[in-house]
Amino acid sequence: MRIGPYTLANVLSLAPMAGVTDRPFRTLCRRLGAGMAASEMVAANALLWGSRKTLQRIDHEGEPAPRIVQIAGADPQMLRQAAHLNVDQGAEIIDINMGCPAKKVCNKLAGSALLRDEDLVARILDAVVEAVPVPVTLKIRTGWDRINRNGVRIAQIAEQSGIAALAVHGRTRDDGFRGNAEYRTIAEIKQAVGIPVIANGDIRTPGQACAVLAQTKADGLMIGRAAQGNPWIFQQLQHYLDCGTELAAPDRATVCETLSEHLVNLYHFYGSHRGVRIARKHIAWYCKEQRDAAAFRANVNRAEHPDEQLSMVRAFLLQAEPGRRAAA
Repeated sequence: MRIGPYTLANVLSLAPMAGVTDRPFRTLCRRLGAGMAASEMVAANALLWGSRKTLQRIDHEGEPAPRIVQIAGADPQMLRQAAHLNVDQGAEIIDINMGCPAKKVCNKLAGSALLRDEDLVARILDAVVEAVPVPVTLKIRTGWDRINRNGVRIAQIAEQSGIAALAVHGRTRDDGFRGNAEYRTIAEIKQAVGIPVIANGDIRTPGQACAVLAQTKADGLMIGRAAQGNPWIFQQLQHYLDCGTELAAPDRATVCETLSEHLVNLYHFYGSHRGVRIARKHIAWYCKEQRDAAAFRANVNRAEHPDEQLSMVRAFLLQAEPGRRAAA
């Protein structure tokens, strides 16, 4: 799959997730097989403020190409400025968020709320594409609600505006993350446009990955929540797509080694105080299928220092009895 001048290593990508896909996690997922990984969603106005927290979210130092920053907002000129700023700071692809269903985003008429206003969608896309010399991509949902699935129309507007690729989550804004993703609309979008289409939503196993590709004819797959605590999913899906056989889930020693590396990178990136706190959710995701995970989580969440937290994680994973990890 190609996006502008970039030929991706495979058809798998990590979905942007607020509070999750920071540089340490993106780097890990890329190393374990993701073909691309975008930054966390960053509000366009926050980018223009230039706070330390915001600048950390768009920090791509040391990451392989293409370096992707996802921006969100409802004002075409503000998004235009944010895109230009990111390209000046090294972004190689700009991704626009029109898929986030969170109320705090939609209440500002950003994210998937924009799907209700096709004229504004066109103005935003035109403004950003014209502003930067790099590819611009777009993340959407299938529509505002199940009565108003206008994903095909939005995709056509995107193609007309010069969007280089389109990721589609198989739910409406009104669905949030409830129920099951539907892929018929993604298939209709793929038939309606000539740009690459990436299917997203409820892709957790090799069988699901193959089924979604077969049903939608999409050019790629985007993995979100299934990668939380399971960055090996990209290896596992790609192996199945290439060979038709499933890789075994990582053993406890591998989980320990990978999580330890992830934690150390979090401490370095955020500093000891913030790093320990941000690490807690990742530890919970990695360990949730291990035996006695709930008791361990309650205990490890009291750790205040990186050495203490890391030592507790290693002791738990290397000494606990084997537990069943969820299938990727």
